[in-house]
Amino acid sequence: MAHSGSEIQPENDEERLEREHFHKVLRAFSHYKKHAIERVSKSQTDFHALPERHRKMLPDFLPQLGKIRTCIDHNYEVLKLIIEQADDIFENKAHGPATDSDLHMPVSTFDLDKVKTTLRQFVRDWSEDGRYERDQSYTPIIEEIQKLFPGDQCNVREVSVLVPGAGLGRLAFEIARRGYMCQGNEISLYMLFGSNFILNRSYGVNYLTIYPWVHNFCNNKSKEDQIRPVHIPDTDPSTLPTSALFSMAAGDFLEVYKDPDSWDCVATSYFIDTGHNILAYIETIYNILKPGGYWVNLGPLLYHFSDIAHESSIELSYDVVKRIIKDFGFEIVKENQAMPSTYTHNQKNMLKYEYSCIFIVCRKPERPHSNGTLDYESS
Repeated sequence: MAHSGSEIQPENDEERLEREHFHKVLRAFSHYKKHAIERVSKSQTDFHALPERHRKMLPDFLPQLGKIRTCIDHNYEVLKLIIEQADDIFENKAHGPATDSDLHMPVSTFDLDKVKTTLRQFVRDWSEDGRYERDQSYTPIIEEIQKLFPGDQCNVREVSVLVPGAGLGRLAFEIARRGYMCQGNEISLYMLFGSNFILNRSYGVNYLTIYPWVHNFCNNKSKEDQIRPVHIPDTDPSTLPTSALFSMAAGDFLEVYKDPDSWDCVATSYFIDTGHNILAYIETIYNILKPGGYWVNLGPLLYHFSDIAHESSIELSYDVVKRIIKDFGFEIVKENQAMPSTYTHNQKNMLKYEYSCIFIVCRKPERPHSNGTLDYESS
């Protein structure tokens, strides 16, 4: 809310929607425990509905549910810590206290699933358990940046790298840790709450324990797998040198980054399929890169808005995406169409999804695209 003297200025529609969304996400974190326990209660009810002879064959069933409840309690304590830090997430903006309508805003199953996803993202980005995924998805990007901008040939502190869709910030953190000037960008408040907490409120290595798989009631090989603990963070973010040039920016990638010829490198991991229009992403990446700059991408084409009601989505096959990349003016300097990678995968679970990802390195030529289709002043 803006103030002028003692007079309170009314919110505009955009500010109101931002405030409502902010508090809706907070409510989703706050409702996690109630929602998770309801699922456990269903299992308990279903157990008691079994014939007595069958219940006697499962003496460990109810004690296991008790352990699951305890794990949920632990998760909720961590989520409460994240909530406590949420108000100071934006240096230049405060969303103010929740209104009555904010407090009574419904929390959907979709919202609560986002909270569970955040717990799994902590595994991927900030645990030893997630190292194998980071080696698949982040290491090729980091190694490529180091080849393109080697420290023995340039001052890496002057090399600017943008990481859109930064999630909980580990890829951007690792790039900055290697001396590059790096900024992560993220639009999801779930991810922003989590990254703000882990990056700015760290108290050492593995000081927190979460139970990210406690919601998985299916495909468990052992009942212990469901309550398996994961310790975070596996590295202390506070050890990043104070001289490091590292920042996180909140907002829609297409809206935040409009200045042409601004970045030496754009690094995207599991990002370009997250928008409504993949062409707009590619166009913006081209526009904001400096002439001679590089785009390094690794990920699938899942298209997050595909088949979601009332959401627009353009789904293109990779051969079409590749043509579009060239049409916008990029030179493709490296390509691998079969990079295996998993995403927030539970190593102990019977169900395994593995993507055959595209790894592509593209260069923006020193001169503008000759066909004149690109407007450097637009995004």
